[in-house]
Amino acid sequence: MAKKKNNEINFAPRGIGDEKDGAVQKGVDMPAPTKKKHKSLGLSEDNLKAMYEQMYLQRRFEERAMQQYQKGKFGGFLHLYIGQEAISTGTVFALNDDDDIITAYRDHGWGLCRGISPDEGMAELFGKKTGCSKGKGGSMHFAKTENHFWGGYGIVGGHIPIGGGLAFANKYNQNGRISATFFGDGAVDQGALHETFNIAQLWGLPAIFVVENNGYSMGTAARRHTVAEIVDRAKGYGMKSKVVNGMDVFSVYEAMKEVAEDVRENSEPYFLEIRTYRYRGHSMSDPQKYRTKEELEEYQKNDPIERLKSYLKDEKILKDKEIEEIEEKVEQEVLDAVDFADNSDFPDESALYDDMFAEDEPYFHN
Repeated sequence: MAKKKNNEINFAPRGIGDEKDGAVQKGVDMPAPTKKKHKSLGLSEDNLKAMYEQMYLQRRFEERAMQQYQKGKFGGFLHLYIGQEAISTGTVFALNDDDDIITAYRDHGWGLCRGISPDEGMAELFGKKTGCSKGKGGSMHFAKTENHFWGGYGIVGGHIPIGGGLAFANKYNQNGRISATFFGDGAVDQGALHETFNIAQLWGLPAIFVVENNGYSMGTAARRHTVAEIVDRAKGYGMKSKVVNGMDVFSVYEAMKEVAEDVRENSEPYFLEIRTYRYRGHSMSDPQKYRTKEELEEYQKNDPIERLKSYLKDEKILKDKEIEEIEEKVEQEVLDAVDFADNSDFPDESALYDDMFAEDEPYFHN
């Protein structure tokens, strides 16, 4: 007897949590931030000032980049990191300068943290030869290899094996360095992640894998596209893992410092889910219909930059006037970067094939 057919067949998750079918899904749930203050974390007052300046630079750089994009100064894709600055800043302050970092295409903040100047960054966005990638990479391919920043990577999840390869090279060369690979929540179900996790655990690679879970991948809430908690991906490989509040720079610093020491000492990989929230869409073409204005405003109440500013004032580390001076300095740097990019030249036609081939004069078929 033939099985009776259902009138309705569903594949996508529906009615998750407290939401009604088809309703907007909430972003990430934040774990509690650390209760430790800067001294117990080993951070000096100068460290805090530098952290604030770095986070503010990332924010203002991207706001100006967005403005220039809207003016038509450059095209292509533009994926903004606004709201996630505590992750890049906390990480770079926790790791050694020669540890390797690779990330996905939301890479401007990472580049600025790893020594790309605002001038080099803005020029790269404008496609100018004075850019950090000589104007050939654009928004998604910031890089500064001499500072062990291996760049933004345009293919979702495609750079995760490269991060594993960096860790392999460090272990092979016995140089004491570790690699840290960052990717978004949309990459966690890519096969490349699982293949890399497997071999990293099997070979004991000194690698940190970090998902910057900003809740919506390209435009779909994590609860609608991935099973269970993202951090649980580590369980299948016996890999150490933890969840971190990515809206608090102290929490990121504390976790990354602890994890980096563990990975460096034991040569075993670690998986971190750092929960955060991006304030802008996936890219400039994103209408953001998958979330509400109220939700965005709720997360902005825990803005990582405002959080650190309040701490600096409450602990009497900086006065309002001193904070204003930092902000004015950064603002001028970014404005100068726009002028620098505007006045720089585009790459010469003769440079079209530079940095593409090992040979100086590669052979081309007619």
